[in-house]
Amino acid sequence: MTMEVDVLEMSERSAKFVLSNVSAAFANGIRRAALADVPTLAITYVNIYNNTSVLFDEQLGLRLALIPLAANIEEFVPVEECTCGGSECPGCRVSLTLSAEGPRMVYSGDFVSSDEKVKPADPNIPIIELKEGQKVVLEAIAHVGYGNQHARWQAGVACGYKNMPVVTFTNCDGCGECVEECPQAIIKMGPEGAEISQDDILKCILCKLCQGICEIDAIKVSHDENAFVFTMESDGSYTIQQLIINAGKNIKDKAARMGEILESL
Repeated sequence: MTMEVDVLEMSERSAKFVLSNVSAAFANGIRRAALADVPTLAITYVNIYNNTSVLFDEQLGLRLALIPLAANIEEFVPVEECTCGGSECPGCRVSLTLSAEGPRMVYSGDFVSSDEKVKPADPNIPIIELKEGQKVVLEAIAHVGYGNQHARWQAGVACGYKNMPVVTFTNCDGCGECVEECPQAIIKMGPEGAEISQDDILKCILCKLCQGICEIDAIKVSHDENAFVFTMESDGSYTIQQLIINAGKNIKDKAARMGEILESL
């Protein structure tokens, strides 16, 4: 069977789709790749020259590390893979400077990047509120990494799936108890008894309360083992389309490498 993708919702940073004719292992591979195996740029070191704010240097550094950075990631490589030998050239390192004095709120958009193509994915992320006379002057160093190394490099922030629900009604007597029992309020009474529309079936959480309340066993709740309802969200370092494509490409590349290893045995 050929894999099928049915897109239900799509925006710049989030998507909901149904992936069909695949195994649970493949579906989980897509999820894990989006969370852990897609490279991103993130702040890893901070040189603080002046900080008279209420935040300790370490707290400030932790906040900066979780600011998503948008970039043409193909132009960068991890430090350990760079031809510079670890001396950190523009191919593996980006510098972002920040200089602010209160009273004001400091936002991610206040960073000045050494590479005009690299900038915070959202300019309105609050970093710290400075009071009168307080200052923050620092340089943040960003490197390429992967989510499996640290959460700062996790491009997928909400990636999950569930099996495609399958609910069947047989010889329904129209008592309506399942309608009252359903926590999602997706069961309606139709001309032939209880029913769930094709759109509402995606909201089913497979709790089986309707099946349990039915005294004549007219309801059966199960799932399609080869179809999955995915929900994915990007932190902004990638568009959601790029994130999904890169996750799939990662699995393809790993499979190719595995094939090469097996052929060499």
